Amino acid sequence: MTKLSLRTATISLTAAAGISLFGLAVPASATPPGIPDAATARGYLGSLTVAADGSMDGYSREKFPHWIAQEGNCNTREDVLKRDGENVKVGNDCYPTSGTWTSAYDGQKESKASEVQIDHIVPLADAWRTGAAKWSQDQRQAFANDLKDPQLIAVSGSSNEEKSDKTPDEWMPSNADYRCDYAASFVAIKHKYKLTVKAEEKKALEGTLGKC
Repeated sequence: MTKLSLRTATISLTAAAGISLFGLAVPASATPPGIPDAATARGYLGSLTVAADGSMDGYSREKFPHWIAQEGNCNTREDVLKRDGENVKVGNDCYPTSGTWTSAYDGQKESKASEVQIDHIVPLADAWRTGAAKWSQDQRQAFANDLKDPQLIAVSGSSNEEKSDKTPDEWMPSNADYRCDYAASFVAIKHKYKLTVKAEEKKALEGTLGKC
């Protein structure tokens, strides 16, 4: 391999990891990992158990510990900020000192990490009422900090607050171009964690994925 091709490969791998190279910020991928294609998502959706939501009795966000320490000095939130931003630079504590973030939900741009929120695609409260109430604390922690699947995404505060704990029959991103990825991600997480869906929720997801 030539020096040029080696450098190119190194830059490509570094960009995928969302880190800085030679003191320069390298754009990271803004796509959460593991988003299935529409056909796979439709298959996952067909396998989900349809049931009415369970009780919210006993729920609190504290029962889903986050953001936990990850590799190095980073926690889960910081890892997502690095992954989903562009030209992100971080300090020794892993917190971003600069960068830009474009919210896939509504297209809003932010230049301050403190203004960016990390959304759980499948809300913690929805997980609780569709199966997570029976999980152990360790299982809920793994769910709330899942970086290997399409469960976490950096978005604008306004879109995250508008979404809250709503499901796809109640809320969809205002950015229509992201609805396929959002629906596929939602279904992938429900499938992985064996969470149930309401009839209305399944119908809405079928409608969205049917257009993808």
